Amino acid sequence: MRKIVLGTMIAAASLMAANFAPCAGCHGAAAEKAALGKSQIIKGWPVEKTVAALKGYKDGSYGGAMKCVMKGQVARLSDADIQDLATQISKF
Repeated sequence: MRKIVLGTMIAAASLMAANFAPCAGCHGAAAEKAALGKSQIIKGWPVEKTVAALKGYKDGSYGGAMKCVMKGQVARLSDADIQDLATQISKF
């Protein structure tokens, strides 16, 4: 039983990490970098702020220098994906 619970926990953690994986290339493994030296550091952003930013990138109403790059990154994300990602970022 312990192996099943441990395996489930590891799998869940892996899925959560996988959601941020595409972001880590620019923002750092713990969201500690200014993406390509142009963005704000997003580590620890409140969930609401991240959700608003990601939805804004998706609909084109948010962003500066990296607006086009981010629009492509978030285009495939559902509202649930955005919420999950925002929760992860808030916990870094």
